[in-house]
Amino acid sequence: MSARPTIILHTDKPAGALAVLAETHPDLDVHGCDTYADLPALIERTSAEVVYSIRFDGTPRYPRQALVESPTVRWVSIGGSGTDHLGRWDPTHVTVTNSAGVAAGMLAEYALGAMLSFSLDLRGFERRQQARQWGGGRVEPIEGKTVLIIGLGKTGEAVARRARAMGMRTLGIRSRPKPMPSLDEVHGPDALPALIGRADFIVCCVPLLPTTRGLLGEAAFAAMKPSAVLIDISRGGVVDEAALLSALDNGRIKGAALDVFTTEPLPAEHLLWGYDNVAVTPHCAAVYDGWDIKSVRMFADNLARYRKGQPLENVVNPERGY
Repeated sequence: MSARPTIILHTDKPAGALAVLAETHPDLDVHGCDTYADLPALIERTSAEVVYSIRFDGTPRYPRQALVESPTVRWVSIGGSGTDHLGRWDPTHVTVTNSAGVAAGMLAEYALGAMLSFSLDLRGFERRQQARQWGGGRVEPIEGKTVLIIGLGKTGEAVARRARAMGMRTLGIRSRPKPMPSLDEVHGPDALPALIGRADFIVCCVPLLPTTRGLLGEAAFAAMKPSAVLIDISRGGVVDEAALLSALDNGRIKGAALDVFTTEPLPAEHLLWGYDNVAVTPHCAAVYDGWDIKSVRMFADNLARYRKGQPLENVVNPERGY
């Protein structure tokens, strides 16, 4: 750690990020980089100690090795909350932080919007409108319904607060259970099979880890109510897509709202595009106007701590993934 580290801002929109650092840390040497390919050489040329990085062009080409194995980089600040695209890293060599909470409210609004869309049958009414058909369809309240939130980080907590405000019963799962103000019940991961059958809506908010890959598979879908709706705002791979397709084909769930997928972009030939009871969005639930600047400001605040030798916020444990 040094008081005047060299910084790289690795984002597809470096101008705004550079402006924030010019305002908050005007004495530092700061470089922008808007491609994956150019980052390794820039790190080597500048001997950068700190890199703020956003995954803006998918995972396969993401330059993880240049970040977590660099001889000079000591801190990688991820602009979003997920860190699975970094793979494993040695925390004695490099510290990784994330921007957990930067989009928690927006993700929670997405989840609430999906619940309302299904309870109000908005997709069905849209189809009838296109057909100029009067009548048919029905609305029902979400008040009194039960939502199961899998993963109670900042996003899961935000979902719970909004659901509670709508009069819903809130159940939650977290790795270390403890009472939480907006949750009626909080359980550990082992309780998933028992809880999932009680839920009208299942909201998935967990990171992608070896322990969460395929978490919602055949057994989970078999235990769901036929009237249940799955909302996935986690990471592609947490939901077993083959099991989901089988559940949809056999009417074992009411539908799904999906913002993340095992393969992104979702291939045009993928079967999920074709279901009337599935809402597909392109991994955009956390992307709102100004989120990137908010994330950079969080980084700038953490950078002030770093320069003073103070503990950083949102340090990610590579074993837990959060």
